[in-house]
Amino acid sequence: MKRAFKLEKVFIKQYLKQLMEYKGDFLVGVIGMFLTQGLNLLFLNIIFKSIPTLNGWTLKQIAFIYGFSLIPKGLDHLFFDNLWSVGQQFIKTGEFDKYLIRPINPLLHVLIEKFCIDAFGELIIGISLLAITTSYISWSAVKFCLFLITIPFTTIIYTSLKVIAASMAFRYKQAGSVMYIFYMINDFSKYPVSIYNNSIKFIITFVIPFAFAGYYPASFFLTNENILFNIGGVIIISLTLLGIALIFWKKGILKYESTGS
Repeated sequence: MKRAFKLEKVFIKQYLKQLMEYKGDFLVGVIGMFLTQGLNLLFLNIIFKSIPTLNGWTLKQIAFIYGFSLIPKGLDHLFFDNLWSVGQQFIKTGEFDKYLIRPINPLLHVLIEKFCIDAFGELIIGISLLAITTSYISWSAVKFCLFLITIPFTTIIYTSLKVIAASMAFRYKQAGSVMYIFYMINDFSKYPVSIYNNSIKFIITFVIPFAFAGYYPASFFLTNENILFNIGGVIIISLTLLGIALIFWKKGILKYESTGS
């Protein structure tokens, strides 16, 4: 673990040097992320001007859920976005070979190689929404500790699902479309699951459980209800997904065949 953190620091420094040569690209990425999330918030505000509550949830409550969901999504984007390259490019082109000939675990190498600063757009908006709506939460020392504990586990959910999706590229050579579908489903976790039908609830709770990275833990902090399911479920789901992701990756990498001439 200590070696992994040292390597992470080295990779971040090298990646920041690359960014300094393409400042315009970095600024466009950050601005684009701000605009995307800002338009989503504007859309919510327009809806709530006509509808004071959504299935019993107020704008402030939904803003908290939305902001909470952006934290793990942003952290995953910041540190582990290189998985997209595995699913879309590295396997198909044979570039994955480089990870197999270096003295570091291939998955660890993939995870720590890239550092996406444009993820700060998501993180800043998420933190801002939490700060604006924090007065609606009855905070205590225990609840604050649970909040800090929950964030890493919710991030694991995002990363594990990306590992699972990216691992499909080992068999099918490319899995970008699968990863995109997985990633788009996370938008459902930004809103109360009670507004969806039973099929969508089941999918985002037990099949592709993004709801445990957004709605469920956030709803506990808002209502103080169902701590075992809303917080305990996050820990169980994240560790289970991590185990499944490692199995998918290990089996996938055994099937890897470098590209020929």
